Amino acid sequence: MNLEYKLLKIAGSLEKLSEHPLAEAIMKKVSEEKIDLEEVTEFEAVSGRGVKGKILGEIYYGGNLSFMEDNGVNTEYYIDEAEKQTKEGKTILFFSNNKKIIGIIAVADIIKENSKKAVEELRNKNIDVVMLTGDNKNVAENIAKQVGIDKFISDVMPQDKEKEIQKLQNNNKKVAFVGDGINDSPALARADIGIAIGSGTDIAIESADVVLIKDDLYDVVTSIDLSKKVINNIKLSLFWAFIYNIIGIPIACRNSVS
Repeated sequence: MNLEYKLLKIAGSLEKLSEHPLAEAIMKKVSEEKIDLEEVTEFEAVSGRGVKGKILGEIYYGGNLSFMEDNGVNTEYYIDEAEKQTKEGKTILFFSNNKKIIGIIAVADIIKENSKKAVEELRNKNIDVVMLTGDNKNVAENIAKQVGIDKFISDVMPQDKEKEIQKLQNNNKKVAFVGDGINDSPALARADIGIAIGSGTDIAIESADVVLIKDDLYDVVTSIDLSKKVINNIKLSLFWAFIYNIIGIPIACRNSVS
């Protein structure tokens, strides 16, 4: 068993039990390579950090650098390569047994076709766009530049997304939050308008006020335009209802008198 095959086998076995978006990328590669996975027991997902579990009687870890360090795994040999990949805008996942690193996997976010256009349209509507991400500053900055976002907050732990929303609200901002994962559900509930991507997890969808059917960020723009048209129609209907009553009630009174 070569090192790459072993790395993907361990990574896939752990990540198949995870609902994190990065896990999906790893599982896609594992499927392409047709790698048979092992059963995992004592599985545990540590929010914003990584996953661990027992495979063939041995404990394995998968996650970010701090997760490895917290579990006493020596990462020194891989630090330079990890930093190099991070500067290129990639997210690094370390995989190890209880003693040493098996290898690292670099995952690059592919910007979806309409994301940049969606951000541009939102800014044209005088809507401030802020990106909240658990990725480090280098990765966040790289993505923000690609889609045209000026403001981003990086290294945000899942439980802190809600706090960041609250900070904006405390500054008298009305906040709409777009998310799709389990970790996004508190922020979706906290926001003035929670918008869930349709392909997201059930708990994210349940926590949201609006659910986008397609996995397309531009639908956020469409939903805003639609909501404005609905409000305008309601106002127009109320206007004509008042006009009708203003004109109709005196006529009805006159007829009843005569």
